[in-house]
Amino acid sequence: MSGRFERHARTVAALTVASRFSGLARDAVLSRIFGVGAAMDAFAFGFMVPNLFRRLFGEGALTASFLPTYTRLVDSDPAAARRAATLVVGGAMALLGVLVLLGEVLVWRLSVAGIVEGQPARLLMIMLPFAPLICTTALLGAMLQARRRFGPTAAAPILLNLAVVAAALAVATGRSEESGIVAVAVSVLVAGAAQVAWSWVALRRATRGEVVSPSAASDAAARLEVGGVVRRTLPMVIGLGVLQVNTLLDGVIASWPTAVGPTVLGVDYPLEPGAMATLAWAQRLYEFPLGVFGIAVATAIFPALSRLSSEPAEFLETLRRGVRLVLFIGLPASAGLVLVAEPLTAVILEGRAFTAADTVATAGVLAAYAAAVWAYSLNQVLVRACYARGDTRSPVRIGILLVGLNATLNLLLIWTPLGVAGLAVSTATCAMLQPWLLLRTLRSNGVGPVLDSQVRVSAFRSLASTAAMVVVVLAVRSLLPPATASWWSALATLGACVVAGGVVFAAGGAVWRMPELRWILGRS
Repeated sequence: MSGRFERHARTVAALTVASRFSGLARDAVLSRIFGVGAAMDAFAFGFMVPNLFRRLFGEGALTASFLPTYTRLVDSDPAAARRAATLVVGGAMALLGVLVLLGEVLVWRLSVAGIVEGQPARLLMIMLPFAPLICTTALLGAMLQARRRFGPTAAAPILLNLAVVAAALAVATGRSEESGIVAVAVSVLVAGAAQVAWSWVALRRATRGEVVSPSAASDAAARLEVGGVVRRTLPMVIGLGVLQVNTLLDGVIASWPTAVGPTVLGVDYPLEPGAMATLAWAQRLYEFPLGVFGIAVATAIFPALSRLSSEPAEFLETLRRGVRLVLFIGLPASAGLVLVAEPLTAVILEGRAFTAADTVATAGVLAAYAAAVWAYSLNQVLVRACYARGDTRSPVRIGILLVGLNATLNLLLIWTPLGVAGLAVSTATCAMLQPWLLLRTLRSNGVGPVLDSQVRVSAFRSLASTAAMVVVVLAVRSLLPPATASWWSALATLGACVVAGGVVFAAGGAVWRMPELRWILGRS
């Protein structure tokens, strides 16, 4: 039972790969139509808040607090599970609906007062209702995961990507950028409704139609269970959402020139219009390996850890296995993404409205973010381990510290030559500090030393294999023409580096006889 979660992780990863590739197609279309201009700046600003709700409440705190309770009830009392799910889903939709209405009024007032520019405000108002839709989708997904059904939720983002691509292509000719980006924003809302319907149908099939209970409101036991979920959710927002909150801070600071104006307190702002779009494009690219591997492992391991919370030895064994797997994947992913940042950006985004200069700027931000992919992934697993043990306070304390540190570094680094890349450097730095603090917390809370000799040996071998990969990839790049010469040269460089790096790292794993390689391939 050492948490054979790898099979579920592979399911999530495989469907997430399909989802992320459809996301790359979406980005390729949007970048070539809108580039790094005012329209894309406004869209990134408008999508920032509903996307934060998705990450904090949908994929983060609310599902993380609900899943252990629901998993336990599914195993012990399916009828009580239905009653609790009814209250949580209904309550979340009602609360988020109220927050959306208040947000719409606030944004409208800020727009009328001239504090926020018209187009960014308009797009934010269009896309705000996406927040309750995507959070409902995530809650339904958590219910599916508790029943060991990981596929439908991992595949749901494909609907969003297809809707955005269809809308962008439909307005690529014959419309102004301003009206075109509005159509794309509307497609986000349509996709949100489609994702809820998709998840609901999948859950009905998994539960044979018994999804909710009409008697939930009068059930005192169900209300008590939901009360515990609510109490755990609020502290989890900070604990699980450090990266998301820091990313929001990055976006707010980068959006200032477009959403507010070129000065702050009468002083010229150090970032130019387009900074938000550059930041958003870079975030989309580093999220590819994070979503495919890091979050896939964390998503799959969380139900296993929740079930093993009362069995310390098996809990610790499962957690160590998850840490080893995350580092085995995350270390080469970080190094590889830094090495191919420029050709990757050129292949995916460059063309038409997205220029070579935009590629260089975006690649610099991407490299800064990418250096910490291993840490983003590891944090997802370690924070969930705390919550599976019922510890909600420690991640909150750590989260508040790191959010404050990130805000301070952001406001300092944007005035340096780093510019917008300083925002990424700050977020990556805080992410690298977080695992050290979480590991100390887990040990002091009685979980035991996560980094035992086997984990340390595994981490060293992963790091050594990554170092060999870096040497070979740099050698390959030195033999190839500059990636900036043309789109085809960028593609050739990217392909050669990925193949060479992958072969070398896999060979290192084979030479060391690392079991992590077998786990990924589906062998215990």
